[in-house]
Amino acid sequence: MSRRWAAGRRLFLTSAALLAAMGAIGQGAGWIMLTTTLGPTAYVLLAHPESEAARLRNSSLGHAAATACGLACLAVFGLWQHPSVVEQKHDTWPQIGAQALAVGLTLLLLELLEAQHPPAAATALLITSGIARPGPPLYGMLTGLALLIAGAALIAWVGRRPDTAAGPEEGGG
Repeated sequence: MSRRWAAGRRLFLTSAALLAAMGAIGQGAGWIMLTTTLGPTAYVLLAHPESEAARLRNSSLGHAAATACGLACLAVFGLWQHPSVVEQKHDTWPQIGAQALAVGLTLLLLELLEAQHPPAAATALLITSGIARPGPPLYGMLTGLALLIAGAALIAWVGRRPDTAAGPEEGGG
């Protein structure tokens, strides 16, 4: 139980710190960087850093593929300038089609690329729902994802480094 408490405390602190940093950077840039895709991405990267889904390649390719699929579906369905589902308070049939196709294409691409990263599906939905529409909302989300992925990779790297605080005594020097 104490090991789970320590792991939970570590997850709480690292996720809260990373997401607060994304919010602060977004505030300074005038962009919303804290979007719903960052939560599951943070969980996968921080709670399961050794999993396939948490690999730097998979998380980067996953969100890149989802972004490409989402933008392509916006164009195909003529939704580039369409109001978001939040503004309309409902989905339209073209939005539903774009959302379903974008997630399906994202999953297909992730399988073909051998780059499993489940949170990428949320990125496709955010784009095709118009919440992370092209322009500052999309730039903010993508910047937040890039910084989160880089921050989590740094945390994982520091966690894997051998303890150098012991000094030369342990090495016989």
